[in-house]
Amino acid sequence: MQQFSNQEMAEIRSRIDQIQEMLTGSGGIQPAAAAQPDRIDGIRTPLDASEAALIDQISFSIQMRRARKGHFGSSQLSGPTWDMMLDLMLAKTNGRELSASDLATGAGVPLSSGLRMIAVLEQAGLAERFTDTRDRRRSIVRLTDHGSASMASYFAKMSQAWANRHRRAM
Repeated sequence: MQQFSNQEMAEIRSRIDQIQEMLTGSGGIQPAAAAQPDRIDGIRTPLDASEAALIDQISFSIQMRRARKGHFGSSQLSGPTWDMMLDLMLAKTNGRELSASDLATGAGVPLSSGLRMIAVLEQAGLAERFTDTRDRRRSIVRLTDHGSASMASYFAKMSQAWANRHRRAM
């Protein structure tokens, strides 16, 4: 089986998003209140509350992913790399430090892949690596001030979008 690089996977996801936008025509996700197509004997039935809630959550998740892509620019912040950013932000807010191996383990990737992902975060100015003063064999990774500010503003935007979504539903 052929293995795809993170860059190739990101390009595939981007192309799928473009196709989805073309198919929906509006460039977005259909609202949760829409009727569900041909459910029983060709009769269209409205969504029940749990189906509408699920569609709302899925569409918000897609909105978050697209917003993340726009917010962080060309940075490839998806999958394990995004998991690393989340771990780094959580560590910063809790006053903890994470090693490169901690990040790779938390993201579920081999150390060699994790180090490449950390290098991408460093090149984007979102994270920085230091030698651990207690154990010079370890690298400590932290968010930069820019990385922290970017994460904080991203989550502020998402919090506002979530609140607006629920205000419209009422």
